[in-house]
Amino acid sequence: MAKDEPKIPTGRVRRAAKVGRLAGGQTARQYATKAANLTRGEEARRAAAEKRQVEAAEQIFDVLGQMKGAAMKVGQVASFIDTGGLPPEFQERLQAKLAELRDAAPRVSFNEMKKLIESELDAPIDKVFSEFEEAAVAAASIGQVYRARLADADEGEGGREVAVKVQYPGVASAVRADLQNLGLIMRVAKRIAPGMDAKAMAAELRERLTDELDYEHEAQNQRAFARAWKGHPFIYVPEVVTSLSTEKVLVSEWVDGVGFEGVREMDDATRDRFGEIVFRFFFGSLYRHGHFSGDPHPGNYQLMPDGRVAFLDFGMTKRLTPERVADEVKAIALAMEEDAAGLRTHMAAMGFYDPEDEKVSPDAVLAHFQDAAVWYLEDRELTLDPKTAGQILIDFGDPRSEHWQLIRRGTAPPESLLSARMQGLTLGVLGQLECTANWHRIACEWLFGDPPSTPLGEREAEYFGRGRRPAA
Repeated sequence: MAKDEPKIPTGRVRRAAKVGRLAGGQTARQYATKAANLTRGEEARRAAAEKRQVEAAEQIFDVLGQMKGAAMKVGQVASFIDTGGLPPEFQERLQAKLAELRDAAPRVSFNEMKKLIESELDAPIDKVFSEFEEAAVAAASIGQVYRARLADADEGEGGREVAVKVQYPGVASAVRADLQNLGLIMRVAKRIAPGMDAKAMAAELRERLTDELDYEHEAQNQRAFARAWKGHPFIYVPEVVTSLSTEKVLVSEWVDGVGFEGVREMDDATRDRFGEIVFRFFFGSLYRHGHFSGDPHPGNYQLMPDGRVAFLDFGMTKRLTPERVADEVKAIALAMEEDAAGLRTHMAAMGFYDPEDEKVSPDAVLAHFQDAAVWYLEDRELTLDPKTAGQILIDFGDPRSEHWQLIRRGTAPPESLLSARMQGLTLGVLGQLECTANWHRIACEWLFGDPPSTPLGEREAEYFGRGRRPAA
């Protein structure tokens, strides 16, 4: 990368101006499309609207992806919420654009990153690492990752291959600026995801991004997950090199594997197995452990050569109390039992509805819950393709849903924001994989202690049966 490539803008005014130009351009194009539609038939108007949404999404992903910080995070979230309703050829275009952004070359020169690494580790880079590849292997919303090999050390770490995650210089200022500009960023994001709950997403980002900026906090989370899943037959969390991890640098074990785009090109059986593992990790972490990762986007896991799946990013995690987890399980059980009155009362007690609101009927609450969670509530084999996942996500919380009037009367309790986001994004990812399973029977293993329903379930049951319970 050229040394004179523009730096990530960090000031509030510059970042607001960048998003403002994007929003203004999108508004102008939207009005132009509406004007042209006056002379078009219904089919032509629909085709023009779909084309306009895809073009808008591509431009928005480009701009927000280049900005990094909270702006990029918002773009990532929006991208998995609302593409299911588009024709397959448009979905492919958007997914190709997302893959391009995930694999994009880094924006920050190695010389700049090297200075930060040496400052954080208080040593020259060649004293800590015997090898260090200057080209970053991955770029994310607040940092990028390099491949390296540790130098000889008394701790016995010498020679290990490691991943070195380094925070972009100045990105903390960029994130703070974005948090002040969230209203404008959300306005842009809703162009591609009109069903996104902007208020809830803004609240979540304000709560979580401060933690993400502290890699020591992430290292602590990763160590907890590594302990919880240690020795698991098909889930793997790399170990952290604690002595080399600081607020802005995180060093962990290097993992070789095939990324999400590569897995998408594999055969049905491999995609099914991979999707089941992703489901078991994200949902299983929530309902078995009460400690889960809230960021299941495709750059955060890889298929290892031995068939295990490695999970790599723990910047955005949350712990729920056992009581809150039990409340979530009870809501699912009531929905399965079709106990509308019980579900209405329980959801109100959890904070989703006003218990005195007479316009929130038990039957409406049950119908919405069942449609939003149909993929694991019903006991049947189901292929989650983009169209199926897209419709479920619409029913989850979107103006196009038949449940929209009910959704508008509800609220998202803070305790449930991140878990709801995780579940929605996991569904979006599984839809992209087009994988098949009886998701209901798998979920019942951790929800109600049902016997294993798949070969992976049998291996997991044996693992937990050996007394391996999640670390607290």
